[in-house]
Amino acid sequence: MTELDPPSPKKVPKVLKSHGLERTDNYFWMRDDSRKNKEVIQHLKNENEYLEKWFLAGKDKRDDLFEEIISRIPQEEESVPVSFRNYEYYRRYSPDKEHPIYLRRKKKSSNEEVLLDANKLAINSKYYQLSNWSISPKENLVAFAEDKTGRRLQEIRFKDLSKKEILSDKLKGTSGDMAWSENGDFLFYILRNSKTLLPFQVYRHKIGDRQSQDILVYEESDSTFHVSVGNSRTRKFIEIDISSTNSSEVLLIDSSTPKAKPQLVKKREKDLIYSVEHDGERLLILTNWLAKNFRLMTSSLEEMGKKEFWKEIIPHRENVLLQSVLAFPGNIVTLERKDGLRRIRTLSSKGRVKHFVKFNDPSYSASFASNPEFESKEFYFGYSSLRTPDTIYSVNLKTGRKKLLKQEEVKGIFEPSRYRVKRIFIEARDGAQIPVSLVYKKETFRKGKNPLFIYGYGSYGISVDASFSSSRISLLERGFVFAIAHIRGGQELGRQWYENGKMLKKKNTFYDFIDATKGLVDRGFADSKRIYAGGGSAGGLLIGSVINIEPELYRAIVSNVPFVDVLTTMSDASIPLTTGEYDEWGNPSILKEFNYMSSYSPYDNIDEYFYPSILVTAGLWDSQVQYYEPAKYVAKLRDFTKSSNPIIMKVNLSAGHSGVSGRFESLKEIAMEYAFLIRIDEESRKNK
Repeated sequence: MTELDPPSPKKVPKVLKSHGLERTDNYFWMRDDSRKNKEVIQHLKNENEYLEKWFLAGKDKRDDLFEEIISRIPQEEESVPVSFRNYEYYRRYSPDKEHPIYLRRKKKSSNEEVLLDANKLAINSKYYQLSNWSISPKENLVAFAEDKTGRRLQEIRFKDLSKKEILSDKLKGTSGDMAWSENGDFLFYILRNSKTLLPFQVYRHKIGDRQSQDILVYEESDSTFHVSVGNSRTRKFIEIDISSTNSSEVLLIDSSTPKAKPQLVKKREKDLIYSVEHDGERLLILTNWLAKNFRLMTSSLEEMGKKEFWKEIIPHRENVLLQSVLAFPGNIVTLERKDGLRRIRTLSSKGRVKHFVKFNDPSYSASFASNPEFESKEFYFGYSSLRTPDTIYSVNLKTGRKKLLKQEEVKGIFEPSRYRVKRIFIEARDGAQIPVSLVYKKETFRKGKNPLFIYGYGSYGISVDASFSSSRISLLERGFVFAIAHIRGGQELGRQWYENGKMLKKKNTFYDFIDATKGLVDRGFADSKRIYAGGGSAGGLLIGSVINIEPELYRAIVSNVPFVDVLTTMSDASIPLTTGEYDEWGNPSILKEFNYMSSYSPYDNIDEYFYPSILVTAGLWDSQVQYYEPAKYVAKLRDFTKSSNPIIMKVNLSAGHSGVSGRFESLKEIAMEYAFLIRIDEESRKNK
């Protein structure tokens, strides 16, 4: 490998056979489940070295951009206190610290107490994520889940808050979910399968016992389902949720009788999805039963297993997707989506509409904040837009009055009125109307002259709302237009929008993104020679497919931990997440589904094209997209591309799917991505 020659890994042809067809994978050897193979690790290090050389060979703006990005972030920051029982709980970042400190104080008291200091807990860990914590009913213990690899295998530990000591109890191999019994003597948790990492078993742990003494409460035998556990907001029940893409089931255990057998709410049925919210003497049931966009029903605890006894509170609506509900005494609060935008409503317990929460921006993000107390006279929600920093509000359940509690501070010169936010619809090739959210700085906008960075995801029914990012200001200040394409496969326009972008309709996702990009160019929001695109995970599949279909439409792309080897991954049930996603992508053992996946799988459809400049990221310990997928992808792209555009990869050797841990370290990755885009854009302008 000379100064700027990319790594040239060996080729070891591996023939993969399915349905009488053969595929040859020259880089299958890069898979090493132990992550200890010296040749593989060296190759990944070579990729990192090549990326460094590429940046250093030009104007390397990574450090400058990093300093610029962190200069907008307050060194000290504190969250809105959340009331729960006798205390208020909150989080604080201290100057120059990567991780938060979690604290509490008694209500109407200023004397604070440290629950957990993640900075101290993270000492001697290359990667550290305090992913979950929960206070015991007596408020004397805190259980907390830690991930030290990035593979989302959590270890749960306990701290005695009165003695300020960590207990000897250790629960290994968990998902991080937890639920307390009423007396605080027991903690329920989820164990992951050691190989596939699927969360599939519920255990009951007695405080003070060894993990080997824990009692198995439930085990899921169907590998297309996964299991989670938590307390109901009333704290009356331990709730076990079992779900797949198209079906779900809920079990309840009275938290006052933790050794009792779980009660089944409603036996699972094909294509029946439901979730429950305990509301005093009844259950609220959010379900798609005879309601594609979901409706809200209620049942007594005695009759919950019989659908015919469920009573409707909020009916199904063709143009409104009902997504989530919170119960309070005498009130129900709903989070729903209409015409692609979220709405929050307050209703009486009988379903009569009392109040709507009003929002100002044409495109925005709104979601429930932490609302742990059932017996509350107000609820909390978060709001932001492409120009409005993250904001927390409370809403009085009786009057509907909204109160601003906190807005994220953006240091330096930042004035929201200098940026224009738009929401437009662009027609897809089949006539569908694709919502697109975008933002740009008014002073730098010139019709048809600006660089465009367009982002997309479009899978799992996940909707990408138009939320704020202080880091993004660095692009906007340099004249970039930033856009989000709300493509099919997401759920922005309802459940059908999702179903029209999955399985045998997956290509709609890719075509929507391309059509949205071209539509933005046609409307003057971008210079056709300065188009950039990005996506991560399943959004990396999107970007990988798009550049195979239209390789010369984009000047450069950023693909984070991309899921690109669809056929090989979905054909191997031992790989984490695979079996649970047959209803999302298809099952390769079925010929029709195999052929369809084969027609778009990014890795399998690389060809001799003029590919754009490409930056790929990967995490060695990623449990959702295995590191070898992006590694193989980059190697094969270099084999086939007819262009001289750079194809570089950054591999985090101590991180997983979510990237590096810590609030500043993670921003270095964003600075790297922006430095890549800005350099490519500057070079393209010089070469005009």
